[in-house]
Amino acid sequence: MTKLMGLGVLLGIAVLAQSAAAQEERGVTKKEIVLGMHTDLSEPAATYAVSSSNAVKMRFDELNDKGGIHGRKIRLVVEDSQYQVPRAVQAGAKLIHRDKIFAMVAPLGTPMNNALFKDQFDAGVPNLFPLSAARSMYEPFNKLKFYGAASYVDQVRAGINYFVTKKGKKAVCAMYQDTDFGKEVFDGVQMQAEKMKIKLVETTTHKPTDQDFTAQITRLKGAGCDLVVLGTIVRDSIVPYATARKIGWTDVDFLGAASSYDLVVAAAQGGVTEGLYAMGLTDMPYRDTLSPAAQAWFDRYKERYKADPNIGAIYGHVAADLTALGLEKAGSDLTVNSFVKGLESIRGYHDIFNGPEVNFGPDKHLGANSSFLAVVKGGRWVRLTDPLSF
Repeated sequence: MTKLMGLGVLLGIAVLAQSAAAQEERGVTKKEIVLGMHTDLSEPAATYAVSSSNAVKMRFDELNDKGGIHGRKIRLVVEDSQYQVPRAVQAGAKLIHRDKIFAMVAPLGTPMNNALFKDQFDAGVPNLFPLSAARSMYEPFNKLKFYGAASYVDQVRAGINYFVTKKGKKAVCAMYQDTDFGKEVFDGVQMQAEKMKIKLVETTTHKPTDQDFTAQITRLKGAGCDLVVLGTIVRDSIVPYATARKIGWTDVDFLGAASSYDLVVAAAQGGVTEGLYAMGLTDMPYRDTLSPAAQAWFDRYKERYKADPNIGAIYGHVAADLTALGLEKAGSDLTVNSFVKGLESIRGYHDIFNGPEVNFGPDKHLGANSSFLAVVKGGRWVRLTDPLSF
């Protein structure tokens, strides 16, 4: 009886060990690694998302054409969230539970990522280099969270510090989406205003899909703002700024986070965004200003997708490249633990787009925190500063 009980215990331990190993290696076979991506392919942030998903696919396909990583090909499954939290939750659940992905790569949107974290991490699925710069992408610390660049909070704090100290701004205002993303930007505005003891004069909010911003701009103008910080993406960066200029409000500067730093924003019809400022993380993909390596990437992207890459494509490429480097460093015995250790061993990484140096460690899953100031000039983003601090 004792021997049978002992055998039962041993068998139970063996089954548990096998279950743990199976869970740890979900999405991995001898020949394949399954990765997932929930993103906006059809709604307000699609300019970012289509290009970023294209670039992720291209990077992984190029790796696959060379034999993959340690003999495994990467299979990427992309789902459309339409920039809506319920759809993102649905898409994420499919990727996690039906597709059994090993990791989530470059998922788009602050509220979408936040809504999926619990289910995703309960399943042991890492979240890698999301297209969101909210602090929740790396805080609180979780071994499955990795983010590569400055948060929205750090971006706008550095920008406000510049405008107050260099341009004498005194009446700061904020206009932001009534979303997790927008509130993150607003947190940065509040924190920096408090630190510098300057007045936060007025705030307005809007929905991501709003088209008319006359009421918000009129309110901000009436408050006497001399700097408006934007928690906006693309469409809602262009229209408010154009509205302000249309009504003759010119004695004010508008500053966006890196979410506003987009080719579409700079090239808006009629030059309506001329003079708009934003914080940047990497070079903008104007082919004539890129490095030779980035120009070659630009040409491959354009040949494949019959369109020029935008900033979302850069973010997607860097996310995929860092993911590939982590997989390479994990070795042939790929588990979540070996992959996390592989990512944590990355030091001195430089992308081909003049982005900040990226370094990770066992207790450091934020790769970098610097950003620079850029302005729209002649329909293009022009970098104005070195990386700024606050």
